[in-house]
Amino acid sequence: MRFSNRAIFTAFAVLAAAAAVSLAILPPGPDTPVSAQKTEPAFRDIDAWINSPPLDLDALHGKVVLVDFWTYSCINCLNTLPYLKAWHQKYKDQGLVVVGVHTPEFGYEKSNANVKAAVEKLQIPYAVAQDNQYATWKAFDNHYWPALYLIDQQGHVVYSHFGEGRYAQTEDRIRQLLAPSRAADS
Repeated sequence: MRFSNRAIFTAFAVLAAAAAVSLAILPPGPDTPVSAQKTEPAFRDIDAWINSPPLDLDALHGKVVLVDFWTYSCINCLNTLPYLKAWHQKYKDQGLVVVGVHTPEFGYEKSNANVKAAVEKLQIPYAVAQDNQYATWKAFDNHYWPALYLIDQQGHVVYSHFGEGRYAQTEDRIRQLLAPSRAADS
């Protein structure tokens, strides 16, 4: 079977266009620069807090904060939970605060009763903020589930990762931020 140069060129152009589109929608790399953020991160307009009284990032200065954007019907989010729970358990006494920001993808995920039931069923021990209005999502300029953001003791986002994976790298970054020499430099 022979193909004309025009057919080959057309096929190549279509593939190149598809590649460009797919690259445009891929999330940024695991260490997104802080300067890429358009707004100051904050817990904004939270509908409800589960497992915690309301938290404020300014009040958490001096702690390392891990913010996880998730929703209970996202399989990728559920796959990250064992790591989040382990980090919470392992590092909470060293100054790590894990906050799950539940931002719904679907209407039924806005129900406070559904989110509470999911938190209980999944045995999530850390604070969960219910962000039905996407205000916190927007404050972080987030676009993905799951999305992890590490905030240092001074309140700066210093690391982010989107999707599953990079668990060892994320834990290494947590350890670096919690290191006593780092806190002494503050």
